[in-house]
Amino acid sequence: MTDRAPRVAVCGAGVADPLLEAVAEEVGRGIARGGGVLICGGLGGVMAAAARGAAAAGGLTIGLLPGADPAAADPAIAVPLATGLGEARNVLVARTAGAVVAIGGEWGTLSEVAFAMKVGIPVVLLRPAALTAALPIPTAATPAEAVSWALERARRRA
Repeated sequence: MTDRAPRVAVCGAGVADPLLEAVAEEVGRGIARGGGVLICGGLGGVMAAAARGAAAAGGLTIGLLPGADPAAADPAIAVPLATGLGEARNVLVARTAGAVVAIGGEWGTLSEVAFAMKVGIPVVLLRPAALTAALPIPTAATPAEAVSWALERARRRA
């Protein structure tokens, strides 16, 4: 094990209801308080809420943006990386993490979950959407449980 901060990706819907955003914000705070680096797609919804939570708790937030303009990132993203890759950036979100927390979500979230699982990166579901609920993937009951699970596994991979 090294002294590098564990990297945890948070993925979920780009447009989310206030309850799901509150859950994501709590996850982001937990990642930061646990010494982790939050990685996400850098835009709205679950991504922005998780980044807000992490930033408010003093954590580092990295956004892997689909477009070519770093200014498109949510203001809570400290390090916006404009990939210009469109949806293909989902591979990078999953691949750069030591663990993934998927919160709700739709097709993009499903792709990030699938990419992570394909390369052996641990994934935990929190408030899974219909697309991910039936998958044989661990599910957390609370944001704190999801964060604890993800940080433990990300530390093993750091």
